[in-house]
Amino acid sequence: MHDTIFALATARGRAGVAVVRVSGSLAWDAVSRLVNDLPEPKRVAVRVVRDLDGEPLDEALILTFDKGASFTGERVVEMHLHGSAAVVAAVLRELSNCEDVRLAEAGEFTRQALDNGRLDLAQVEGLADLIDAETEAQRRQALTVMRGALSKKTQVWRETLIRAVALLEVTIDFADEDVPVDVAPEVLALIDDARSGMQIEADGSSISVRIRDGFEVAIIGRPNIGKSTLLNMLSKKDAAITSAIAGTTRDVIEVRMDLGGLPITLLDTAGLRESDDEIEILGVERAKDRAEAADIRVFLLESGEAHEDLGVAFKSGDVIAYGKADVSRSVGLSVSGLTGAGVEELLARLSEELEGRAAGASSAVRERHRIALINGISALNDAEVHVNAGAEWSDLAAEDMRQALRSLDSMIGRVDVENVLDVIFSSFCIGK
Repeated sequence: MHDTIFALATARGRAGVAVVRVSGSLAWDAVSRLVNDLPEPKRVAVRVVRDLDGEPLDEALILTFDKGASFTGERVVEMHLHGSAAVVAAVLRELSNCEDVRLAEAGEFTRQALDNGRLDLAQVEGLADLIDAETEAQRRQALTVMRGALSKKTQVWRETLIRAVALLEVTIDFADEDVPVDVAPEVLALIDDARSGMQIEADGSSISVRIRDGFEVAIIGRPNIGKSTLLNMLSKKDAAITSAIAGTTRDVIEVRMDLGGLPITLLDTAGLRESDDEIEILGVERAKDRAEAADIRVFLLESGEAHEDLGVAFKSGDVIAYGKADVSRSVGLSVSGLTGAGVEELLARLSEELEGRAAGASSAVRERHRIALINGISALNDAEVHVNAGAEWSDLAAEDMRQALRSLDSMIGRVDVENVLDVIFSSFCIGK
């Protein structure tokens, strides 16, 4: 049985409304000491909230939820108070004086929801991502996962593999007798069906992670070509120092921004050139490493310069632009961070490329999901080999598929996830 817990469920500070949530078997009893005549579940009422001596603290909107009908799965009361710091502090103080009721820990309401089967682990992760979402793409992706997209797909794969295991069990149970039907073709078809769906999710997971964490776009070029000025123009702030002195940027400067609903991190890198300065040499090496690892590179070139001259590999989706368009324009995309010339076209190209990549995203939004899928696919590959080897290998094929099932179960929190729970819930605020 869970403890009865309470916390402020909205942000701290002055506000129009502050919500205090109480969850657990004693929730109704605890709040009844502060509020006379609690409304029936699913009903809303305005009540006076009093301290334990009967003195009024506030007037609040009160909602009650019965066990099994709330977010946490426990009995819940929500008090929608006026958002005064003094009011909230007084109500929390009175609740802390109630016997067998305590302040919630970070993420504990959601942990109750997980333990009571209201959410699985993938949905919990989706909820955490929804709370942290900064862009429209992040919001849509997180909401999809929180509403069970990955969980529903996983359940279909589980049912498919359980059917396949059941067919193999028949072969094992009647190993000394003639089995009237060869189950291998159906088992192989079931394996292929589940594996193909899992592979699609695994293939799209890297893009999903990028939507969650942000794409990286590196601006690279020679010293004094206008990289820092362009970064400042794109980010609409003075994030990087600009100077006529070549080599001003020594380290990688990062700026987060929203591009058409997608999160990106712009990287301003050191100018790429030969140098005798030890610090500048390190800056150039770091610039090349970050540029190679970035999702997209913007090659900011001088007129007549080739991108190969910079010593960084050009990849599909990269953009070539010519700097200092305010001084001279070149054939192709010319940009100026000083006047803004060509900037809209550059942003349009980047947005089009990133939107195309985002279209391949899956419901597997974390590296943990991808690893579980890859392990499951590997187990199914082994199962296929054993099924094709003949009926005498059925026990090994069945065990391979059970291993695939365990991988799927770990993804949604059925097994082997205790080591990740603390990490996940530590990212939640206390009121969630």
